[in-house]
Amino acid sequence: MTRLLWETVFLVLAVTIKDTISQRIIGGQEVVPYSIKYQASLQYDRKHYCGGTLIDPQWVISAAHCWRPASVMQVVLSEHNLAKEEGVEQVLNVSKIYSHFAYNPKTFNNDILLIKLSVPAQLNAYVQPAPLPDTDTPEPSGGTSCTVSGWGVTRLYSAYLSPVLRAVDVEIIPYCFYYYNYRVNDNMLCAGSRFGGKDSCQGDSGGPLICDGNLEGIVSWGVSCAQPFYPGVYTKVRNYNRWIDWIMNADN
Repeated sequence: MTRLLWETVFLVLAVTIKDTISQRIIGGQEVVPYSIKYQASLQYDRKHYCGGTLIDPQWVISAAHCWRPASVMQVVLSEHNLAKEEGVEQVLNVSKIYSHFAYNPKTFNNDILLIKLSVPAQLNAYVQPAPLPDTDTPEPSGGTSCTVSGWGVTRLYSAYLSPVLRAVDVEIIPYCFYYYNYRVNDNMLCAGSRFGGKDSCQGDSGGPLICDGNLEGIVSWGVSCAQPFYPGVYTKVRNYNRWIDWIMNADN
């Protein structure tokens, strides 16, 4: 096969895998337990399938492709080891879910979801919300170091999630639409390593990309995982601040 054809196959496989296995941390390490206080685990049938980020005591943000009916979804906060109960987890039911009205599952444009918890989370030493970026401040520039976290697979093509929360530092990759044949638009940003080896992967989708202390991105899509010149693609959160405020204020 030509390189172009292989890239097309990788693209189809990556989108299919991420949409069906339940979406992506490669090259990272286990975090100090409960040090990432905003991290959420979205669970279906008591099994982790996507990540999320607490942004308010009663609201979690994730990716639209992580949608499940509110009646079958649970959000777990202060989680570290998925394989055992550690006594500090907050397991919360969901009352409402708002997927962005313009979400396109084919292109992953507007891949953002708001989850309203049935009761507010208890903020404590283990659970705190992540701040949204101020749209009046500059976007993270190329080379800015950010952190992505989750329970996703740690090796490409693995079928096993990480039992413990892991994180990896990645850098913002500018002009990444060139790598993705212009599929990346202004509602997205790219982060990873130009030479591969560090990325989010299956099981991390919907999780947080934190830059300078703010939630700048949501794990969305990409070609395979940790491949050279194919950084992870994230929903650009700052583009949705007004939509987030609108939803949260309307359902107050």
